[in-house]
Amino acid sequence: MCGIAGFVGPTKNKKTILKQMTDRIAHRGPDSEGFYIDELAALGHRRLSIIDLSTGNQPMYNEDESIVIIFNGEIYNYIELRAILQEKHQFKTSSDTEVLIHGYEEWGSELTKKLRGMFSFAIWDKKNETLFIAVDNWGIKPLYYYQNEDTFMFASEIKAFLDHPKFKKEFNESLLSAYLCFNSTPTTETFFKGVYRLEPGYQLTYKDNAINIERYFKLEFQEKEEPISKITADISKAMKDSVDHHQIADVEVGSFLSSGIDSSYLVSLARPDKTYTVGYDNPKYDEISYAQDLTSKLGIENKSKKITKEEYMKAFPKIMYHMDEPLADPSAIALYFVAQIASQDVKVVMSGEGADELFGGYNSYREEIDQNWYMKIPFFLRHLASNIVSVFPEVRGLNFIYRRGQKLKDYHIGLGRVFRDKEAMNIINLKNQIHTKDIVAPYYQEYQNCSTMIQRQVIDYHFWLVRDFLHAVDRNTMMFGLEARTPFLDLKVYDIARRLPTSAKISKETTKPALRQAAKKVIPNESYKKKKLGFPVPLREWMREDDLYQEIKDKFNSPIAKKYFKIKKINKLLEDHKNRKKDNYKKVWTIYTFIVWYKQFFEEI
Repeated sequence: MCGIAGFVGPTKNKKTILKQMTDRIAHRGPDSEGFYIDELAALGHRRLSIIDLSTGNQPMYNEDESIVIIFNGEIYNYIELRAILQEKHQFKTSSDTEVLIHGYEEWGSELTKKLRGMFSFAIWDKKNETLFIAVDNWGIKPLYYYQNEDTFMFASEIKAFLDHPKFKKEFNESLLSAYLCFNSTPTTETFFKGVYRLEPGYQLTYKDNAINIERYFKLEFQEKEEPISKITADISKAMKDSVDHHQIADVEVGSFLSSGIDSSYLVSLARPDKTYTVGYDNPKYDEISYAQDLTSKLGIENKSKKITKEEYMKAFPKIMYHMDEPLADPSAIALYFVAQIASQDVKVVMSGEGADELFGGYNSYREEIDQNWYMKIPFFLRHLASNIVSVFPEVRGLNFIYRRGQKLKDYHIGLGRVFRDKEAMNIINLKNQIHTKDIVAPYYQEYQNCSTMIQRQVIDYHFWLVRDFLHAVDRNTMMFGLEARTPFLDLKVYDIARRLPTSAKISKETTKPALRQAAKKVIPNESYKKKKLGFPVPLREWMREDDLYQEIKDKFNSPIAKKYFKIKKINKLLEDHKNRKKDNYKKVWTIYTFIVWYKQFFEEI
């Protein structure tokens, strides 16, 4: 895993600027650095050595050095592709990077459709003066881009742009309300005006000062009724194959481990020598004992750490800097600590992201079954009841009435929703905000002929998995020069998951029943049926303790808060939570996260 950065355009002192850009993301690749510079382009690379340790340095070139590549990621089918390409091309290394170069020579922009792996890369074609960049199918490996007049720049992390003289650091105010609703940045454009995220399954060509973006992959579902025995057998075969491919490395591969089915399944299949878990003193939020029960039965090692409130809060500003954008998921901070302990032993870990979105793991999906009785009431009556309760504060029972009286596209923006739109607009000092319905509308339009179950999966994939989980995993692992691999996000696994009937994804008894049955075959304890916790955090309780309460209160009355928020209203959210009038911890944390992040990038840098 690595960090890449570069630019195309007439720029003085290219080498100095490029070195500063890559130094800014040196944590992504602490093993070595490399640069390519010509009259038009500058490409920089920071390397974390995983495969072909001796000859895999970058940038890398084709035979006549007319094509240059910098690459972040792993191509798991590179051996198969190499066998095809070596009939026409001469290979100098045994790396997957060189397969991409010759693959581009052979297939051009069709290359991405042949890749199995996680990646972001940039290829500079000197003869045609063309830059080609791409991101993997799932968005595991990030890539951002920015254009200012005749200069185009790209990087693994936004912070790399800060060192380019053509970059204008401007805060994108139009996203604040949407962020408060989603808990992360939900749009292709980021909180830095003019900086865009290249979306999963997309590739970009830059030539003659023009950007052309193409989509090469999209989620497609083709539900097929089959016997559960065949379904579980197919899942077992695909998962075993994926885990085997995700263990390809010239260094040791470990694994994160929580108490749930996803990471337990991966660990039981891979049986790595080392696993890593974090927890807290509060038993309600501690998964260490469950993880250690599994590893003791498998005969492998588990290293764990109990996180204190003081450690958690001390690390928070640093983590927000590495996130690039505000991310208000408390579990993202727990990932920092589990990555920290893993990085002391290994360079690569496996992680269980993607299983819930592909196999139906969230409890909200069971509304399709559990609340079926309510859905028999005529829609106009449910809609009337929904509109009535929408004017009242959020209460668990009323939320149910609200949701089931609306079309899915009118309320569901993914599992991470924190504020409703009206409430978010009511606490900020900004206008001209992007409405959440407008953000998710293109996805509902594209999948309008699919079931509501599939629509839920699509929305949660794009706005929960990609924007939240994968973002957090990439930043927290790369902070320590650690590569995270996600075997559930694999083309062969996806090909099985996309064909699952609803009955294989949810049942009256549980979520993802088919995956659980497959996992049961190899997991030696009862983790296969345990409800997902996923590194939970006791923030709800911590916020009521005087020290954290006072820290948040100070931030809620800071100049940043006064600039962007209605002080009385956000302080009331905090006070009501402190006094146990309402459970506002997610709302309070989302606001606090933004203030800490904003201070990092717009006051201290």
